[in-house]
Amino acid sequence: MGPLIDEIGRTFNLSESLLGLLTTLPLIAFGVISTVTPYFTKRFGLGQTLLWSMVLLTAGIVIRSLEGVFFLYLGTTILGIAIAFGNVLIPAITKNNFPNKAGLVTSLHSATMSFGAALAAGLSVPLARDLNLGWEGSLITWAILSFIAIFIWIPQIKKIKNTTTTRSLKVAMRKLSGSRLVWQIAIYMGLQSLAFYVILAWLPSILLDYGYNEEFGGWMLSLSQASGILGALAIPVWAASQKDQRSVITLLIVVEVISFIGLMFPHSFPVYIWIASLGFVLGGTFGLALLLIVLRAPDSETAAELSGIVQSIGYFLAAIGPFIIGLIQDLSNNWKYSLGFLILVSCYKLVAGLQAGKAQKV
Repeated sequence: MGPLIDEIGRTFNLSESLLGLLTTLPLIAFGVISTVTPYFTKRFGLGQTLLWSMVLLTAGIVIRSLEGVFFLYLGTTILGIAIAFGNVLIPAITKNNFPNKAGLVTSLHSATMSFGAALAAGLSVPLARDLNLGWEGSLITWAILSFIAIFIWIPQIKKIKNTTTTRSLKVAMRKLSGSRLVWQIAIYMGLQSLAFYVILAWLPSILLDYGYNEEFGGWMLSLSQASGILGALAIPVWAASQKDQRSVITLLIVVEVISFIGLMFPHSFPVYIWIASLGFVLGGTFGLALLLIVLRAPDSETAAELSGIVQSIGYFLAAIGPFIIGLIQDLSNNWKYSLGFLILVSCYKLVAGLQAGKAQKV
């Protein structure tokens, strides 16, 4: 939706704050729904829950494109709920069906998500303008892919091994919520997501204020997403091959901090170096955060519960990131302060990551 947000705003005469709410709704849905997903998986199983989340996703995409601002917000909320289910379920399915290939499967999953986001960002405007579909037609086009995915998934459901334990989900969730390790994983994932969404929202504006034009800013955002795909492919496989993940986490944070410092002084070196390295790291840390959920859970049930708690906390942190950066920029009118804040975030992410990266189970 990002590339079409201005056109959507003009159609309904929406203020900047209402447009901000529109883009934040999915993140809020991620945070709220993630914690209740394990209740659905216990009742319906992993495969069936994911199937109905895909049906809900398709419905949300269609409703979002109907005429009227009410349907725009309703559809966006529905698809946010659907994506939240998928976000929680994939690590659990990985633990359930691919426990010995967690690194590879997580790499493919996170890289596919990054590629899909980049593809949608690149094609949304051409679909709307070059093919004269308008923003409504451009957005509803993606329902075709989700509809196809439903029929691809249906035969796979019988391959999902459902657990038969009778343990109390309420007790299990309470126990996980009190675990220091769970909170460290959640903070690590949340701060990773915060940095990612800040770059996604503000990178073009940062470059514009540094004297680059809008076209260059768009290309640099695409570069960060493309390099993120490479990071998402490479890092989880590498991290899974290690005895623990602390050295991988440390190296990624060091590169991230150097990249932010480079963005503070964009004319000292070619700015695309810092953007490419930052994109690679953010893509890699996203995949690594998902991998930590799989590696730290002893079984698929715990993976679903851990995934729900971690992603709920994580996306609430992510939701406030772009707002905080915007506020810092409004107060200081200098992006160096905002980038300095992101460096502090990276340092705290390292502290959480060094605990989450230890070879242990929740």
